[in-house]
Amino acid sequence: MRRSDFDYALPAELIAQEPLARRSASRLLLLDGAVGAPADHEIASLPELLRPGDLLVFNDTRVLPARLAARRSSGGRVEVFLERALGGHAALVQTRASNALREGERLDSDGGPLRLTARREDLWEVALPGPAVEFFERWGSVPLPPYIDRAPDARDRERYQSLFARVPGAVAAPTASLHFDAALLAALAARGVLRAELTLHVGAGTFHPVRSESLEEHRMHAEWYEVPAATASAIAAVRAAGGRVVAVGTTVARALEAAAAAGGSMGAGHGETRLFITPGYRFLAIDGLVTNFHLPKSTLLMLVAAFAGREAVLAAYRHAIAHRYRFFSYGDAMLVWPANGARA
Repeated sequence: MRRSDFDYALPAELIAQEPLARRSASRLLLLDGAVGAPADHEIASLPELLRPGDLLVFNDTRVLPARLAARRSSGGRVEVFLERALGGHAALVQTRASNALREGERLDSDGGPLRLTARREDLWEVALPGPAVEFFERWGSVPLPPYIDRAPDARDRERYQSLFARVPGAVAAPTASLHFDAALLAALAARGVLRAELTLHVGAGTFHPVRSESLEEHRMHAEWYEVPAATASAIAAVRAAGGRVVAVGTTVARALEAAAAAGGSMGAGHGETRLFITPGYRFLAIDGLVTNFHLPKSTLLMLVAAFAGREAVLAAYRHAIAHRYRFFSYGDAMLVWPANGARA
């Protein structure tokens, strides 16, 4: 398949620029890939759309304030964007500057100097004044995605973070989980829907476009994940009882599928994954997916299309546009069931 097979036209005014006043006020588009016709709901109706004994799996990664303003010795401005904390005072970062940066160059920030120590493909390894997580927690700002056309404010510190955020390391939010507040979680528990967690630290590569027209030529960005033993046990128990495993977000889907592929079963595991899920992939670990709407021609849209079928997903997106759904990180959600043949 080709990148252009996943394109669609989105009116700019449907890109959500602000979170809603209440997390669970979002709309929910139901798409059953085996049926194809989408149906309109609210996220608050999710308990009725699931069955007692189903399992929702959430990503407990916590978003770091990963964006940092820096200056060159010439006075030129450089935007530094944390990709991943390394050991000690080292980190991998993306940079944006008007002219090419050099290995060994010093950049100054309000938190102290940064040194560019080595080029790592399209990233820089940098030496920081302190441990990376603590440094960016103190001096960085909320890394709102590039399609949100405003500066972050105090509200984003809370709302661009899920209620499950516990393990620091992400530089973008697992946005499907942003819809869940205490009231919705209580309603799901009352329905008998179970809950488990894993960690996948979302990297800035999640916003990188697929540059090659042929999907086979795209090299997927690496992200670190961990599926705890308790979550693997919960999945096994739910499956044995006839329940369904529903990933809350493409990050959870990717982590579970990576662990399943690495171990040959739904066992615990951790490591880096470059798993690139496109149509034709047979899903090993998930039975359902809660997800936001994704950018045209993005790897995340390709994953959803692999699960529910490309034509059905693009038709659902056309329905969402016609019915004025809100798109992307602060936008509305979908509940997706798989197309025939998508599950192994």
